[in-house]
Amino acid sequence: MARLLPGTRALRTLEAAARHLNFTRAADELGLTPAAVSHQIKEIEDQLGIVLFTRTSRTIRLTEAGAVLFEASTDALDLLGRAVSRAQKMARGSALLKVTLDAQFATKWLMRRVDDFRKQHPAIELRFDISYEVRDFDRDDVDLGIRFGTGKYQGLRSHRLFENVIIPVCSPALLRAGPPLKEPRDLFHHTLAHIEWSRQGVTWPNWSMWMAAAGVDDFDDSRTIVFGNSTDAVQAALDGNAVALADFAMVANDLSEGRLIRPFELGIKVAPEFAYFLVYPETAANDPRIVAFRDWLLEEVAKTPT
Repeated sequence: MARLLPGTRALRTLEAAARHLNFTRAADELGLTPAAVSHQIKEIEDQLGIVLFTRTSRTIRLTEAGAVLFEASTDALDLLGRAVSRAQKMARGSALLKVTLDAQFATKWLMRRVDDFRKQHPAIELRFDISYEVRDFDRDDVDLGIRFGTGKYQGLRSHRLFENVIIPVCSPALLRAGPPLKEPRDLFHHTLAHIEWSRQGVTWPNWSMWMAAAGVDDFDDSRTIVFGNSTDAVQAALDGNAVALADFAMVANDLSEGRLIRPFELGIKVAPEFAYFLVYPETAANDPRIVAFRDWLLEEVAKTPT
């Protein structure tokens, strides 16, 4: 009977093809050619003696039997993925702690402080997964994460880190080169950078919002540059190419060390339900490695200017 069951690669192909109902999109996801996907599906059908898809010149759709196997393959791949994650964590032992976080938090805040943690806890080996993608603790080989969001995640314990205040920043070189920045309208003469982010009806502060808060009601945002993440926006400011809106906590070191200047004191708070959170599974709340990192991180957060 075992010989009649498709292998893992075949199940992945079936799952992708059935989810997309398109061999070309499935091929793009899997790194194959459409012909290879079609061939693998035909092999599965021949192996099992059943038809999984009905094909026309333009479309494919699942047969009833195909729908049954699609659901089963999705469940099987998910179960196998979770088992692999648990096995990896068991195999690497108790010394290694893997933290997932985004590039901005890593470069602008954590990496400046992490040597202190290593000195306090030399028995714990820290490794980092730097990504803007949200990881799944059940499926991915990570132990805890630092993410921006609401902090309300089923099965996870979360600790709020910062109140996010968005401020304008620029390089000293840009300020020296001019035009001068004495009042908010002077910003009209500079390139302005911000990020575009919106979730659950909440929008990350942009230049239109900042200008409105500053009492400027005729702002034209056509000169603004929109970035996909804060790291790039802040880098534009550091390079002297723009005045950027940035999260104060993430640029506090750049400000204190003179790489950036805050030309105006006005800041806009992000909606209070959103913030950076430290998150980890409830089931791992008593893990000594996680307890050590959590306690150290919260102490460091308390020291950060807000």
